[in-house]
Amino acid sequence: MEQFYKIAGLTVKMDTFGRTEKQAAPYLIPPQPKADIVILSDTPAVAAKNPGMSDSHVEYLASGASFYEQLPAHGGMLLHSSAVVVDGKAYLFTAPRKTGKSTHVQYWLDEFGDRAAIINDDKPALRREDGIWYAYGTPWSGKAGKNLNIRVPVAGIAVLDRDDTTHIAPMEGKEVLMFLMGQTVRPTNPVEMGNLLEMLDSLLRQVPVWKLYCNMEQSAARIAYEAMSADKENTL
Repeated sequence: MEQFYKIAGLTVKMDTFGRTEKQAAPYLIPPQPKADIVILSDTPAVAAKNPGMSDSHVEYLASGASFYEQLPAHGGMLLHSSAVVVDGKAYLFTAPRKTGKSTHVQYWLDEFGDRAAIINDDKPALRREDGIWYAYGTPWSGKAGKNLNIRVPVAGIAVLDRDDTTHIAPMEGKEVLMFLMGQTVRPTNPVEMGNLLEMLDSLLRQVPVWKLYCNMEQSAARIAYEAMSADKENTL
């Protein structure tokens, strides 16, 4: 049965089951006259790429792909990252797979306790509203399924890399643009690609991006927070 959800501030209609239905429950809203996004899950294509995967997980991947492919048309974008909120501000950590972004975010929870929570552990949605970039939780949130139905202003983004010691420095220019392009959904349509590039330009003008070299110790969370939480003027 088709149901309606409020995800990333958008009205979403989908007919789902299993894992998606369970994780989307906190986003459920009463029936609406229309939807901003209608989920069209291409489950056969996902199943063909993932032989042996359960129907529930295939549908979970397919429904998430449908949502994030449609998000740029509504002024939003996916950023493969783990997003944590501390004291009402969101900090996003992105990296190639198996670099340790989820482990690093767990250190933030250990370090800051009740002040911190995970917004989305894999695929937060980003949207610019009234001149401010926000991170949203969504039902599609990686293997652990950690997400919250909240909207939090983004204070900073860090690209993680492993090192023996923890240190952090601003990241700018073509390097950061190309990395973030690799961590989002890249449209094949030239017009949609242009929209994505405009969003990335806005994001990079307003939100500081850092290169975080870190060891796998809890102290890395404090070092990163002290740099990323420093007050900075947005460059609109």
